[in-house]
This record gives sequence, structure tokens and C-alpha cells, in this order.
Amino acid sequence: MSVPPEETELKFLCDPADIEAVLGAAPAGEDGAIDLAAIYFDTPDRRLRDLGAGLRIRQEPQGRRQTLKAGKGLRRQEHEIAVDSDQLDLSHAPLRDLLGEEQASRLEPLFAVQVRRRARNLVWEDAQIELTLDEGEILAGGRRTTLCEVELELKAGQPTALFSLARQLCEAAPLYLSFETKADRGFALVEGEAESRRHDQAGLAPAMSASAAFQAIARSALAQIAANGLILRRGGDSPEAVHQLRVAVRRLRSAMSTFKSLVAGPELDGLKGELKWLAGACDEARNLDVFLEETYRPAAKGKAAIHGLADLGQALEAARGRAYARARGAAASTRFRALLLDLHAWIETGDWLTRTDDAGGLATDFAIQALGARRRKLAKQGRGLMELSDAERHQVRIQAKKLRYAAEAFRPLLKDKAARRLIKKVKALQTALGALNDRATAEALLTSLALEGPALYAAGHLAGEVAADRDQRLRAAARAWSAYREVDDPW
Repeated sequence: MSVPPEETELKFLCDPADIEAVLGAAPAGEDGAIDLAAIYFDTPDRRLRDLGAGLRIRQEPQGRRQTLKAGKGLRRQEHEIAVDSDQLDLSHAPLRDLLGEEQASRLEPLFAVQVRRRARNLVWEDAQIELTLDEGEILAGGRRTTLCEVELELKAGQPTALFSLARQLCEAAPLYLSFETKADRGFALVEGEAESRRHDQAGLAPAMSASAAFQAIARSALAQIAANGLILRRGGDSPEAVHQLRVAVRRLRSAMSTFKSLVAGPELDGLKGELKWLAGACDEARNLDVFLEETYRPAAKGKAAIHGLADLGQALEAARGRAYARARGAAASTRFRALLLDLHAWIETGDWLTRTDDAGGLATDFAIQALGARRRKLAKQGRGLMELSDAERHQVRIQAKKLRYAAEAFRPLLKDKAARRLIKKVKALQTALGALNDRATAEALLTSLALEGPALYAAGHLAGEVAADRDQRLRAAARAWSAYREVDDPW
């Protein structure tokens, strides 16, 4: 069986004004520049995109080439053939194998990409690398968006050289690691810019090793962090982007804990600590969004006037503005850029990958053991749930969240119906326990605002409302706990 051709590359977003600084920081090499124009294709129901693939015909100086790319992360499969026109060659075997004849016949042009590409072939740490800088635009109907990207493609040598060169270039210019392909950006333009990047299934398969499963899960979370960080840097106060960034951080930290027996090492604690910093930079913005949406705005729409409510609203909105400024600052910081690059290097080339001869065994076996351990730990911490303190119940909620993230990631390796039932019940438990934690969160949030006068009175009134139905929330949590305990293991 032939091995599919792969490209190994890093992609970064760049400001056009920084291109010369990037070139100046790169080693000398053979330079060139060309204009490229490409048309991208997919089916009406976006079958290729759902498969993590992109298909284009690009006009190059040597002629037109049809290219199919598939996969995410550092390495992607790439299949190319020469074509005579902008009509797809549907007989291309990799395309036919991926889509099938019927689906391939439904492919249609969706958008175009035009770029001026500057390229340099260079040698760095005994590796041959192509540095490319693409500046241009994507066009779909009457809409267009600009792009400016820096790519490092490994032609020969070790992938560690890519990350080493990337770190040097990042010292010269603010480059932001990106996992969005030109196809991804084209789809966003065609269908309307998404407000946030949600969690993608990692695409696990039973034949995978445990190490490969961790890489797939971690790549998905890292891409989610990078995409939502971009939305924050663009200046939009998007509650969903803040939420999804924090979710991605928690998923990645949880995966690091679940796979600790494989990935433990000197780098792990440092990376987890930096992820905790990033989530913390967004915590206040998220807590204010939740309080405004679930508590303040319903009260403001109520029939009974609350003295000082308008003053409280002004204080909350002002605090929210400051919190979003902090979140945007974190997503634009040198620390954020370094964290993403360090994480990517660790996921793809870390020493942990060489520590076990069998790559941790089969992913399915690892998943069963890991989920069993998660369930036992949750059962132990949740014993006597109604009698636990608020702090102890919060720890139960954290364990439920970790179990849910693990079950969602491992779902393709489990009995599907049973896995879905487990996820549903543990999510309901997590939600019920979260409602119990609302009082403590609301009190801490309002205290941090240092309110006075009417605003302080209104804050006390709303905090009292949040705390008033504690017994009802306790009973709901107990019911959710009982329902969860009845769920069988999904293997």
C-alpha cells in the first residue's frame, strides 16, 4: 500500500506591514514571487468540509493544478494532478475514494482566492524549509475579505526545525498561529462569518493508538483556542467567543489530565499553568455575561421596579467593557502567541511521543480504562451529595465536567447509544451543580465591583433572588445525580 503524500507546515496570520520584518528575520535563501488564482469546490451540503478536506484548481505559472488536501494539524495529505481547465477531473482516484462517484458529481465552484506569493527556500538546523508569504483576497459572489499569511513548509529534515524557525520569526513580528485554511476562510465568507469556533469532533478511530488519540483531541482544542482568540483580537465583544475559548482551554487541560500517564513530563505542568492563565483572563468577562443575561436583564424587564437597578446596570456594563479589554489584551499578547506555538510543538514533537514503545496501546482500551477511572472518582466525590458543602459540590461539578469532556472525545470508540446517554446525563448533572454555584459566583462578582448607594441596594436584591431557591436547586441536583448513577458504562 502506498503512503499518501503529506505536507508538513505551520501557518500564521500576519499584518501586511510586518511582512518585511518576517523576511528580514529569516535566513537567506533563494527568493521568488508569483501570482496565484484558485477556485475552490465542494458539494451543496459541504461534504468535503465536513470530512476536513479542501479541493481547488489553481492557476500557476506552469499551468493549472487540481489539489485535494485532507486532515488537520501539522501534517496534511496532499494529492495533486495537472488539469487543462477550470473543470474538475472527477476520475482522480483520491477524490473518488474520499467522496464516491455520486457525491463527486455534485461538486460545484464556491469561491475564488487570489494572492501574490513571495517564497524563499532556505536551510535551518539542517532542514530544508520553504517560507511563503501570501497576500491577497478571497471572493465569493459580491463579498470579499483580505488575507495575509505566513507559511513554513518542511521539505526535508525534522519538524522540530519548523518550530525553531517559527520562534525566531515570532520575535521579529507578531505572528499568530492559525489552523484555518484558505478553504475554511472561504466557507466563512460564503456562509457568513461565524461568531465563534465551536468544538469539533476529534475524529478518533478504534485502530488509533492512545498517543494518536490524544494528539487528535489536543489539535481540535488548540484550533478552537486559536480561532476564538482571533475573534477577540478583531475587537468584537462576542460572549460566545469568550465562552468557546474557555471551553477549549478546559477541554485541553482535561485531556492532559486524562492522558497524564502518557504525556507527563517536565513541560506538562508549565503548559497547563499557561492555559489556566488564559482561561483566567476571560473569567470575569464570562461571569459578567452570564450574570447580565440570566439575572440582570430578566429583572430589568420585570414589572416590579427595583431601586437602583439602572445604576447597577451601568456599573455592570462598565465592568464588562473593562473585562473584555483584558480578554482581548490576553488574546493579542506575546504570551498568548508563545503559548499556542509551545502547545503545538509539544503536541506534535514533544518528548512524550517517544516514551512508550506501543504509543500507549489501542485508543479504545485506553478510553475504557480512563472513563472507568473518571466514573469511579466522580462516584467517590459525589457520595452524600446533599450533605456536602458548597465547595465540595463544586469539586463534584469539576469531576462531572472532566467525565463529560472525556466521554465526548471518546464517543467514536464506545457504544454510541450508551455513550450519548452517559453524556446527556452527566451534562444535566453538571448544569444542576452549576446552578448551585451561581450564588457564590454572583456574590463574588458583585463584591468585586465595589458598589455604593442605589447600585449596592439593587445588587443585594438580585443576589438575594439568586440565593432564594437554593433548596429547589439542591433537589434538582439530587435528581440529576440519581439519574446519572443509573447510566450503564458505554463499553
